Order: sequence, then structure tokens, then C-alpha cells
Amino acid sequence: MSGEVLIGVDAGTSVIKAVAYDLSGRQLAMAHRRNVYHSRPDGGVEQDMARTWRDTAEVLRDLVAKLPGNASNVLALAITGQGDGTWLVDADGEPVHDGWLWLDARSAETARDLSDSEAIETIYRETATGLNVCQMRTHLVHMALHQPELLERSAAALHCKDWLYFKLTGVIAADVSEAGFTFCSYKTGSYSDAVIDALGLRPHRHLLPPIVDGTRRANALTAEAAALTGLPAGLPVCLGGVDVMCCALGAGLHDPAADRGITILGSTGMHMRFISDADQVVLNPERSGYTMPFPGGTFAQIQTNMAATLNIDWALGLMREMLLDSGVEKTQDELLIGLDDKILAARPGAAFYLPYISSAGERGPFADPSARAALTGMDQNTGWFDILRSIFDGLVLATRDCYRALGHVPGEIHLTGGAAKSGALKKLLAAALRAPVKTVAQPEAGAAGAVMMAAVQQGLYPDLTSATRAWVDPLVEPAEEPDPELADTFDTLFSAYLATRGAMSETWTAQALARRKLS
Repeated sequence: MSGEVLIGVDAGTSVIKAVAYDLSGRQLAMAHRRNVYHSRPDGGVEQDMARTWRDTAEVLRDLVAKLPGNASNVLALAITGQGDGTWLVDADGEPVHDGWLWLDARSAETARDLSDSEAIETIYRETATGLNVCQMRTHLVHMALHQPELLERSAAALHCKDWLYFKLTGVIAADVSEAGFTFCSYKTGSYSDAVIDALGLRPHRHLLPPIVDGTRRANALTAEAAALTGLPAGLPVCLGGVDVMCCALGAGLHDPAADRGITILGSTGMHMRFISDADQVVLNPERSGYTMPFPGGTFAQIQTNMAATLNIDWALGLMREMLLDSGVEKTQDELLIGLDDKILAARPGAAFYLPYISSAGERGPFADPSARAALTGMDQNTGWFDILRSIFDGLVLATRDCYRALGHVPGEIHLTGGAAKSGALKKLLAAALRAPVKTVAQPEAGAAGAVMMAAVQQGLYPDLTSATRAWVDPLVEPAEEPDPELADTFDTLFSAYLATRGAMSETWTAQALARRKLS
């Protein structure tokens, strides 16, 4: 080993980032640019695969220019990216279509039909992961039924990070985590013929790439990719886990000695527990959530909310729209100034909010592509900040709902994602969970987690737990302890939250039917 810099790429839904770290985990430099995708009238959400590669290569070149000595000190490169979705390539490695993102809602009916079929029992029992509209397996079934020409032209079905790994190395591969929860038996870590047959995908089995453990194997950067990125040809490139798993690593989940959960509140909400072996995996009657393997036979068991801060973005967007109509222009950052104090001063229970604002519905702790946000329980005394408070309360109650499905709330929670900047949300979350909440001073947890995998692959650490204790533990900040009185309030609110959610299923179905008739 001659290099002293590790680089992680995190190709997210909103931003593509490249981050450089020294060998102790200190961030040295970062480059980024906005990601670009487009929404279709039929519910599709797609991303130009060729542009994604060009943008990633440019971000890497920008980062290299910021490094002392440019690329001469780089030891390895690791890749992570947005999860789920489907990115098809042909036999020449060229895109068959624009990649389908996890936001794509075209296969909603397919997801519902699969969930109502006998196949779902086999799928959930084998993968310990619920089926939803976001996933590659649902997309492939939908394509086989409605766009078979796409699959006929395809040689491999990739995810976002797999596509970038291919463009960097020329190697078609899937990582342990994303291949694992989508198509593998969680007990063996291998592709499950029972799952593939239950999905009716046996004719397309050849599309599933070989699975690569990024903590054990790296492939060399090609000369073509080196010319585009400014990195040296032959540089080891590691295929990291899906972004949520890399965020979990970067936030400190991988430590079997700690009773710790990770909550990521970004555009989506992710709530997870560390599982030491397959025998500890908890299945639930709703057949929801994800069981994602780490390299080495351990797992993160995860429940996900389709939308987290998207709910806050929606509410602040309404504020901006109303102000602009009156001739007042405000940015979202300006609206956030002082908002924490107003949220904490508002009345809990003056309104009730279900935070299912995504047009793709909800996937945890239940899966329903027709689910939508609901604002209820208001009267003439409910004010605007009471409504905003209900949205914040809805987010933390949805978090509690997810941990309940995982078996229990862990002894402490590490909070990351954009919402971790909100002191009010941190206080409300600690009370709702009755658990101390800590933030981690790691601004780019996803890229850091990918690089931690590369550090193990390069022999800097013997395993991911050792890397976690060296890179993450020193960055953990003091805990927000739960306020006992506020915790009692949330116990009351949670009962009402569950009752409201339970009463909405028929309403969502009727609303979805009305939308289809009106479209």
C-alpha cells in the first residue's frame, strides 16, 4: 500500500458526491453536483444512465483536483448509490433504457397483485424482506408482463451503484446487500431459486449478476475510466453496499456489543437494528421491511418510510407558494430559521398527520402503494404551527411504528440524515422512542461507509466492527435524553396514530380508484 487517501462515491437520488478521507477517517475534500432525473405522466421516474456516469466521472475529476498531489496518494475507490430501481444493460454494456428509480410507481398494480398472491409467502420467508413497488424484482415482473421487449434486449439487470462500478471497472456485478434482500435466501446468501420461481422470473434468471463482497474483492480501474476521472488506471475499486447500508456503517451500526439502532431521516426514513446472525432475524405478520446482509453473515434489519423530510419539504413548499402569491419571496432555508422553537411551542394533538406523502405510497411497516398522507383531527382552533407540529410528530411516530415492527426500540439511537440538524426533531424523537438519541459528526455517512468497506478490503482493518470503532465512535456526540413528560404525551399520540392508520386502508383504495378514473 502506497496511498494515503480513500475515496467514496455516493450517487444519491438528489446529489452525486465524491468524498476523500485519510486513513484515520478524517474527511479531506468533497465534490458534488445535483443528480438529474425526470418524472413521467404514467408514474414513471427515470434517470439517464449515460449522463449519470458522465456526471460521476466529472465529480471524481473535480475531487481529484482538490487533493494534494492530485491522484498520486489515492489508495482505493469505493462506490455506493441510491437503492432499489432497475438499470438494464445489453450484451455490449450499453443502457437498454433510462434507469427506473426507486421512486417509479408504474408497477404499483404489479406489487399489489404479487402481495395478494400465494407467492408472497415464499418471497418473504426466503428473503425476510417485504415486497414493494420500489424494488427491482417488482420492476422485472412488471416489465415481463407489460414491456417484455426491454428484457429481451437485456443482458444484465443492475442497480445504480452496480452500473457505475461496471463503467469504472468493466465488471458486471451485484453487491452482497442489494442482491441479498432482493433475490437471495437470507439464510444462505445465495440467489434463491424458490424466490425467482415465485416471481415467475425463471426465463430472466440470466439477468442477475454475480455477487461480489466488496470487503474481500476489488477490481481495477480501466484505462478509459481513468482518463475520464483523473484517477490512475489499475486503482482498486470496491463495490460498496447499497446507500442505506453504507450510511448504517458510517453512522456506527456494525458493532455487536452495542444495543444500537440507526435512524436516517433524509428524503426517506430508514430505521434499523444490527442482527448478529440469521437466527435473530424477526419476521412480522405484515411481511414488511428489509433484511439486508452485511459481508460476513451479519445483517441490518430495516423498516423504511417512503417519505421523511419530503413531508417537511411539502409543507414549507406550501408556505413559499402562499407567500409568493402575496409578493413575498422566501427560500426554504429562510423559513427554517427559528422553526424549531415554534414547533416545540405548538400544541401536540391539535392535529394528527400520517406522513405518507410519496406518490409511490408506503413500504414500512406496511406496504400499500395507494397509501397517502392524511391530516386529520383539526378544529377552528388549529393554527399553522400546530399543523407543522403534527407533521414533525407524525415523522417520529412513524419511526416508532417501524421499530415496533422490528421487535423493540434499541437502547440508543444514532440519528443521521438532513433532519438530524433539527434540535426540535431530535428532542421529539428521543421522547417518542423513550431512548437517548445521538448524532454522529460524520456529514457524509454513505460515502464514509463505502470507504470503510474499502479499508477492510485493503487490509487496514480486520473487519467492519474494527473499522466502526476506529472511524465512527470518536464522532458520536452527546445524547439527547428523553423528556419523561413528553414521552408520556407520545404514548397517548401513538395510540391515536395507530388507530388512524388502521382506519385508512379502504379510504386509500377508494381514493386510488378515483385518481385512476380522473387521470
